[in-house]
Amino acid sequence: MNDIISAVGFCNRTGKGDLSALDTSLREIAETGADACEIGIYAEEIISGGRIIEDRTRRVADIVRQHPFKKLSLHGQILSNFMDREHLQLQKKVVRSMLELCNRLGAGILVHHSGAGQLADGENAADLDRMEREALAEMGDIAKGYGVRIALENIFTTESGQYRQTPSEVAATVKAIGSDNVVALIDFSHAYIESTYRNLDFLEELRAMAPVTGHLHVHDSFGLPYSMTRFYHPAEATALGIGDLHLPIGWGDIPWEGIFGELTFLPDTTLIMEINAERFGDQQPACLEKARGLVALINMAGKAQMRQLA
Repeated sequence: MNDIISAVGFCNRTGKGDLSALDTSLREIAETGADACEIGIYAEEIISGGRIIEDRTRRVADIVRQHPFKKLSLHGQILSNFMDREHLQLQKKVVRSMLELCNRLGAGILVHHSGAGQLADGENAADLDRMEREALAEMGDIAKGYGVRIALENIFTTESGQYRQTPSEVAATVKAIGSDNVVALIDFSHAYIESTYRNLDFLEELRAMAPVTGHLHVHDSFGLPYSMTRFYHPAEATALGIGDLHLPIGWGDIPWEGIFGELTFLPDTTLIMEINAERFGDQQPACLEKARGLVALINMAGKAQMRQLA
């Protein structure tokens, strides 16, 4: 029987786009003992105008092959947005190339951010939802050919008047598509911030996402929206507890043990800690130990449930 969570690891340090940091950042993750890695492929300048740059891709493949992680995922563009009517065809072209890169690099997951937009005159939220679902269904068919999952990540509202799906609405999108190759990605801190912003029940939002979730982003925060945005150093935001902080596990107040003691996810889910090595490299070994404790909670519960059903 497959474990519910089958691998645990970190996202890599994104470089300047010249591939100079890629090997070092992957080695840093491997040396922690992690068995999974998520590469911020969007930062490595290997797609141009939606086309894969072959010589760069070969160099990336050579680097990745030196670090045989059990599970590898790629993080698509931060600005990926299938609610972007003006640039939708360009957005889809890049995702097609990202899916091909997953296939060529041996990555089983492509992380894709859920959409957002400002509603035009005569347009409603259902129009944007429909546009995103149609694009995701199309990309899901391509992903199926590569044996890749697209993981749709919940994001938080970033500007006034923005239409953004709540975590439970992201789950509804995944369910409506009905493809094994399109799953939800719970980013716990994002869900916490959006729940605070909209006065939603954080745990209820997670409960809605969990049954269709196949990928996890774990990092801590206090769930406080950006009531201020000017910080002279990231440590000042940490000190105040404001925003999407990407803190080590336990530095915020997300109730991790309660969450992982209750929820379950799709089999073969990967847990990625988005805890940047440039700021918190010294904390990564402790975070890995804590994450493995959380994984043990959920995997033991899953096995017990399967025994009861047998």
